[in-house]
Amino acid sequence: MVAVHTLSWEEVSAPDFENPARRAWREAVNEVAERAKAALPEAVNGRIEKAVAMVLNDDVEILADGKAKVAIQSNGATQYVVCNGTCECRDFARVEGGWCTHRTAAAIHKRAMTLAKQKLAQLDGTSTGQAEAPSQPEPPAQPPAPTAPLPEAPASVNVHVELAGRQVQLTMRDSDEERLLTRLDAILQRFPLVVKPTDAQAPTSEGWCRKHGVQIRQHHKDGRTWYSHRLADGSWCKGK
Repeated sequence: MVAVHTLSWEEVSAPDFENPARRAWREAVNEVAERAKAALPEAVNGRIEKAVAMVLNDDVEILADGKAKVAIQSNGATQYVVCNGTCECRDFARVEGGWCTHRTAAAIHKRAMTLAKQKLAQLDGTSTGQAEAPSQPEPPAQPPAPTAPLPEAPASVNVHVELAGRQVQLTMRDSDEERLLTRLDAILQRFPLVVKPTDAQAPTSEGWCRKHGVQIRQHHKDGRTWYSHRLADGSWCKGK
């Protein structure tokens, strides 16, 4: 049976880059971080990079009860937040899935410590001629603990747009109503309302794009008058 290592901060932070414990720890942290990037929402990737730096800088401490104490710098002073599937910071309620930097750092630290111990055990088994696999099969991986549901956004709106010929319902949320309306206006400019012509409004009439089947607006500039509407890619169509 392969022995299980206990890793200390002195081992994993040793200045000797060839130190097996240091090498195994950093490899484990990088591997776990790459898995996190593949599994978590893309919006969390920037927080994963910051979380890795916090882990390698010894800003994460796993307490006896399994909670994680994460050090942060605020106004030149060191403060702490405690993570246990949730986090005390304000970013926890804003980021998708609740994966703030501190909660992400705690998760990477826990998984990397387990993986680093396995790597060192395999190295010991190889150097002594022992088999790398344990004598008993590993228990099946436990499903991840459910994340806390996101709080209800102060402002939200649903809008139907036509995308690639299909009707799509888009839900937008924000903490500020004015900012949400600005974002909504930008979305509506990208996806103009598709109005099918009626008998009274033939496709050849002014104010109607025969090519895209949508309303077009009349514009005036420098004594010139023309009709056009904006496409989803930002270009303009004059209905011809």
